[in-house]
Amino acid sequence: MADLLVTTDGPVATVTVNRPALRNSVTLAMWSGFVDIFARLGADPAVRAIILTGAGADFSSGADIGEFAAVRDDLDQSKAYEVAVDAGCAAIAHVAKPVIAVCRGYTLGGGAHLAMSADFRFAAPDTKFGIPAARLSIVYGEQATRKLLALVGLTEAKRILFSAERFDAARALEIGFVDDVSDDPLAAAHAFAAHLAGLAPLTQAGAKFILNSAAFGDLDEGRVDAVIDAASASEDYAEGRRAFAEKRAPRFVGA
Repeated sequence: MADLLVTTDGPVATVTVNRPALRNSVTLAMWSGFVDIFARLGADPAVRAIILTGAGADFSSGADIGEFAAVRDDLDQSKAYEVAVDAGCAAIAHVAKPVIAVCRGYTLGGGAHLAMSADFRFAAPDTKFGIPAARLSIVYGEQATRKLLALVGLTEAKRILFSAERFDAARALEIGFVDDVSDDPLAAAHAFAAHLAGLAPLTQAGAKFILNSAAFGDLDEGRVDAVIDAASASEDYAEGRRAFAEKRAPRFVGA
Protein backbone atom coordinates (compact mmCIF):
# COMPACT_ATOMS: atom_id res chain seq x y z
CA MET A 1 0.00 0.00 0.00
CA ALA A 2 1.57 3.28 -1.15
CA ASP A 3 0.02 5.20 1.76
CA LEU A 4 1.79 2.94 4.28
CA LEU A 5 5.45 2.23 3.64
CA VAL A 6 7.50 -0.45 5.37
CA THR A 7 11.31 -0.44 5.40
CA THR A 8 13.85 -2.41 7.41
CA ASP A 9 17.29 -1.61 8.76
CA GLY A 10 18.70 -4.77 10.28
CA PRO A 11 16.35 -5.87 13.07
CA VAL A 12 14.43 -2.58 13.10
CA ALA A 13 11.41 -2.08 10.83
CA THR A 14 9.91 1.34 10.12
CA VAL A 15 6.27 1.86 9.19
CA THR A 16 5.65 5.29 7.64
CA VAL A 17 2.27 6.93 7.10
CA ASN A 18 2.86 8.33 3.64
CA ARG A 19 0.38 11.09 2.79
CA PRO A 20 2.47 14.18 3.56
CA ALA A 21 0.43 16.48 1.30
CA LEU A 22 -2.61 15.69 3.45
CA ARG A 23 -0.73 15.84 6.77
CA ASN A 24 -0.73 12.03 6.82
CA SER A 25 -4.45 11.75 7.44
CA VAL A 26 -5.59 8.14 7.62
CA THR A 27 -8.21 6.62 5.34
CA LEU A 28 -10.50 3.71 6.12
CA ALA A 29 -8.36 1.47 3.91
CA MET A 30 -5.25 2.50 5.84
CA TRP A 31 -6.75 1.54 9.21
CA SER A 32 -7.19 -1.95 7.79
CA GLY A 33 -3.69 -1.79 6.33
CA PHE A 34 -2.18 -1.43 9.79
CA VAL A 35 -3.70 -4.79 10.73
CA ASP A 36 -1.99 -6.58 7.85
CA ILE A 37 1.35 -4.81 8.24
CA PHE A 38 1.75 -5.34 11.97
CA ALA A 39 0.61 -8.95 11.72
CA ARG A 40 3.33 -9.52 9.12
CA LEU A 41 6.01 -7.75 11.16
CA GLY A 42 4.94 -9.59 14.29
CA ALA A 43 5.43 -12.93 12.53
CA ASP A 44 8.85 -12.02 11.09
CA PRO A 45 11.60 -13.30 13.41
CA ALA A 46 14.14 -11.00 11.79
CA VAL A 47 12.22 -7.93 13.04
CA ARG A 48 12.89 -7.21 16.69
CA ALA A 49 11.60 -3.63 17.06
CA ILE A 50 9.30 -1.35 15.07
CA ILE A 51 9.25 2.41 14.52
CA LEU A 52 5.99 4.11 13.51
CA THR A 53 6.27 7.56 11.97
CA GLY A 54 4.91 9.92 9.33
CA ALA A 55 6.38 11.23 6.08
CA GLY A 56 7.30 14.88 5.86
CA ALA A 57 6.47 17.43 8.54
CA ASP A 58 3.72 15.60 10.44
CA PHE A 59 3.06 12.33 12.24
CA SER A 60 -0.66 12.24 11.44
CA SER A 61 -3.49 14.74 11.58
CA GLY A 62 -5.87 11.84 12.26
CA ALA A 63 -8.73 10.35 10.32
CA ASP A 64 -9.32 11.65 6.80
CA ILE A 65 -12.48 13.66 7.48
CA GLY A 66 -12.74 14.37 3.76
CA GLU A 67 -13.95 10.81 3.16
CA PHE A 68 -16.48 10.79 6.03
CA ALA A 69 -19.42 11.59 3.72
CA ALA A 70 -18.71 8.32 1.93
CA VAL A 71 -17.56 6.05 4.75
CA ARG A 72 -18.94 7.55 7.99
CA ASP A 73 -22.20 9.20 7.04
CA ASP A 74 -24.69 7.44 9.37
CA LEU A 75 -24.79 5.43 12.57
CA ASP A 76 -24.06 2.06 10.96
CA GLN A 77 -21.12 3.43 9.00
CA SER A 78 -19.81 5.21 12.09
CA LYS A 79 -19.85 1.98 14.09
CA ALA A 80 -18.10 0.08 11.31
CA TYR A 81 -15.53 2.85 11.00
CA GLU A 82 -14.74 2.75 14.72
CA VAL A 83 -14.30 -1.03 14.52
CA ALA A 84 -11.73 -0.52 11.76
CA VAL A 85 -9.88 2.18 13.72
CA ASP A 86 -9.74 0.04 16.84
CA ALA A 87 -8.56 -2.99 14.86
CA GLY A 88 -5.75 -1.03 13.26
CA CYS A 89 -4.61 0.47 16.55
CA ALA A 90 -4.97 -2.85 18.39
CA ALA A 91 -2.64 -4.44 15.85
CA ILE A 92 -0.01 -1.88 16.85
CA ALA A 93 -0.68 -2.12 20.58
CA HIS A 94 -0.64 -5.91 20.74
CA VAL A 95 2.16 -6.86 18.34
CA ALA A 96 4.59 -8.84 20.50
CA LYS A 97 7.51 -6.50 19.77
CA PRO A 98 8.47 -3.03 21.00
CA VAL A 99 6.92 -0.19 18.97
CA ILE A 100 8.20 3.39 19.11
CA ALA A 101 6.11 6.22 17.64
CA VAL A 102 8.16 9.13 16.30
CA CYS A 103 6.02 12.27 16.36
CA ARG A 104 6.47 15.65 14.77
CA GLY A 105 4.10 18.36 13.56
CA TYR A 106 0.44 17.43 13.79
CA THR A 107 -0.35 14.42 15.98
CA LEU A 108 -4.07 14.85 16.37
CA GLY A 109 -7.22 12.80 16.89
CA GLY A 110 -6.78 9.43 15.27
CA GLY A 111 -3.10 10.28 14.91
CA ALA A 112 -2.89 10.60 18.68
CA HIS A 113 -4.55 7.18 18.94
CA LEU A 114 -1.89 5.73 16.63
CA ALA A 115 0.86 7.25 18.78
CA MET A 116 -0.73 6.01 22.01
CA SER A 117 -0.91 2.51 20.55
CA ALA A 118 2.89 2.37 20.47
CA ASP A 119 4.88 1.37 23.55
CA PHE A 120 6.92 4.58 23.50
CA ARG A 121 6.51 8.05 21.99
CA PHE A 122 9.50 10.15 20.94
CA ALA A 123 8.66 13.68 19.83
CA ALA A 124 10.20 16.70 18.16
CA PRO A 125 9.82 20.04 20.00
CA ASP A 126 7.43 21.34 17.30
CA THR A 127 4.91 18.50 17.74
CA LYS A 128 1.32 19.60 18.31
CA PHE A 129 -0.86 17.07 20.10
CA GLY A 130 -4.60 17.16 20.55
CA ILE A 131 -7.87 15.27 20.36
CA PRO A 132 -10.51 17.49 18.68
CA ALA A 133 -13.47 15.15 19.27
CA ALA A 134 -15.37 17.85 21.18
CA ARG A 135 -15.21 20.09 18.09
CA LEU A 136 -16.93 17.39 15.99
CA SER A 137 -19.41 15.94 18.53
CA ILE A 138 -17.59 12.61 18.41
CA VAL A 139 -16.99 10.51 21.53
CA TYR A 140 -13.42 9.21 21.47
CA GLY A 141 -13.56 5.41 21.43
CA GLU A 142 -13.18 3.18 24.48
CA GLN A 143 -9.86 1.68 23.38
CA ALA A 144 -8.28 5.08 22.72
CA THR A 145 -9.68 6.57 25.93
CA ARG A 146 -8.28 3.69 28.00
CA LYS A 147 -4.84 4.33 26.49
CA LEU A 148 -5.07 8.04 27.22
CA LEU A 149 -6.12 7.37 30.82
CA ALA A 150 -3.26 4.91 31.31
CA LEU A 151 -0.74 7.48 30.08
CA VAL A 152 -1.84 10.75 31.69
CA GLY A 153 -4.32 9.93 34.47
CA LEU A 154 -7.96 10.83 34.98
CA THR A 155 -7.87 14.61 35.31
CA GLU A 156 -5.49 15.20 32.39
CA ALA A 157 -7.48 12.79 30.20
CA LYS A 158 -10.64 14.76 30.97
CA ARG A 159 -8.92 18.05 30.20
CA ILE A 160 -7.67 16.79 26.85
CA LEU A 161 -11.03 15.30 25.82
CA PHE A 162 -13.35 17.96 27.26
CA SER A 163 -11.42 20.97 25.96
CA ALA A 164 -10.19 19.77 22.53
CA GLU A 165 -7.17 22.01 23.17
CA ARG A 166 -3.82 21.30 21.57
CA PHE A 167 -0.69 20.92 23.66
CA ASP A 168 2.98 21.03 22.75
CA ALA A 169 5.75 18.49 23.22
CA ALA A 170 6.99 20.04 26.46
CA ARG A 171 3.53 19.71 27.99
CA ALA A 172 3.18 16.20 26.59
CA LEU A 173 6.42 15.22 28.32
CA GLU A 174 5.31 16.83 31.58
CA ILE A 175 2.03 14.88 31.74
CA GLY A 176 3.49 11.58 30.54
CA PHE A 177 1.97 11.53 27.07
CA VAL A 178 5.44 11.23 25.49
CA ASP A 179 8.66 9.71 26.79
CA ASP A 180 11.37 11.71 25.03
CA VAL A 181 11.65 15.09 23.29
CA SER A 182 14.64 15.85 21.07
CA ASP A 183 15.56 17.72 17.90
CA ASP A 184 16.04 14.41 16.07
CA PRO A 185 13.48 12.00 17.52
CA LEU A 186 13.91 9.55 14.65
CA ALA A 187 17.61 9.10 15.40
CA ALA A 188 16.84 8.75 19.11
CA ALA A 189 14.18 6.16 18.33
CA HIS A 190 16.53 4.19 16.08
CA ALA A 191 19.18 4.12 18.81
CA PHE A 192 16.65 2.92 21.38
CA ALA A 193 15.17 0.36 18.97
CA ALA A 194 18.64 -1.02 18.22
CA HIS A 195 19.26 -1.40 21.94
CA LEU A 196 15.95 -3.19 22.46
CA ALA A 197 16.64 -5.45 19.48
CA GLY A 198 19.65 -6.91 21.27
CA LEU A 199 17.69 -8.01 24.33
CA ALA A 200 15.43 -10.97 24.98
CA PRO A 201 12.32 -10.81 22.77
CA LEU A 202 10.39 -13.29 24.92
CA THR A 203 10.93 -11.05 27.95
CA GLN A 204 9.74 -8.00 26.01
CA ALA A 205 6.72 -9.78 24.56
CA GLY A 206 5.73 -11.21 27.93
CA ALA A 207 6.19 -7.91 29.76
CA LYS A 208 4.19 -6.09 27.07
CA PHE A 209 1.34 -8.57 27.33
CA ILE A 210 1.16 -8.40 31.12
CA LEU A 211 1.55 -4.63 31.38
CA ASN A 212 -1.00 -3.86 28.66
CA SER A 213 -3.47 -6.36 30.11
CA ALA A 214 -3.10 -4.87 33.58
CA ALA A 215 -3.39 -1.29 32.32
CA PHE A 216 -6.53 -2.01 30.30
CA GLY A 217 -8.21 -4.13 32.98
CA ASP A 218 -8.31 -7.51 31.22
CA LEU A 219 -5.58 -9.48 32.97
CA ASP A 220 -6.02 -13.23 32.50
CA GLU A 221 -3.89 -15.12 35.03
CA GLY A 222 -3.96 -18.31 32.97
CA ARG A 223 -2.53 -16.56 29.93
CA VAL A 224 0.01 -14.75 32.09
CA ASP A 225 1.21 -18.09 33.48
CA ALA A 226 1.49 -19.47 29.94
CA VAL A 227 3.64 -16.51 28.84
CA ILE A 228 5.94 -16.89 31.84
CA ASP A 229 6.21 -20.66 31.42
CA ALA A 230 7.01 -20.38 27.70
CA ALA A 231 9.94 -18.07 28.44
CA SER A 232 11.19 -20.30 31.26
CA ALA A 233 11.17 -23.34 28.96
CA SER A 234 12.81 -21.55 26.03
CA GLU A 235 16.22 -21.96 24.44
CA ASP A 236 16.68 -18.21 24.94
CA TYR A 237 16.58 -18.72 28.71
CA ALA A 238 19.29 -21.36 28.43
CA GLU A 239 21.28 -19.04 26.15
CA GLY A 240 20.95 -16.19 28.62
CA ARG A 241 22.38 -18.34 31.40
CA ARG A 242 25.22 -19.56 29.18
CA ALA A 243 26.10 -16.03 28.10
CA PHE A 244 26.12 -14.84 31.71
CA ALA A 245 28.46 -17.67 32.74
CA GLU A 246 30.73 -17.07 29.74
CA LYS A 247 30.72 -13.29 30.23
CA ARG A 248 29.55 -12.54 26.68
CA ALA A 249 26.56 -10.93 25.02
CA PRO A 250 23.63 -13.34 24.61
CA ARG A 251 22.39 -14.32 21.15
CA PHE A 252 18.62 -14.43 21.53
CA VAL A 253 16.39 -15.81 18.78
CA GLY A 254 12.95 -15.50 20.36
CA ALA A 255 12.37 -19.20 20.98
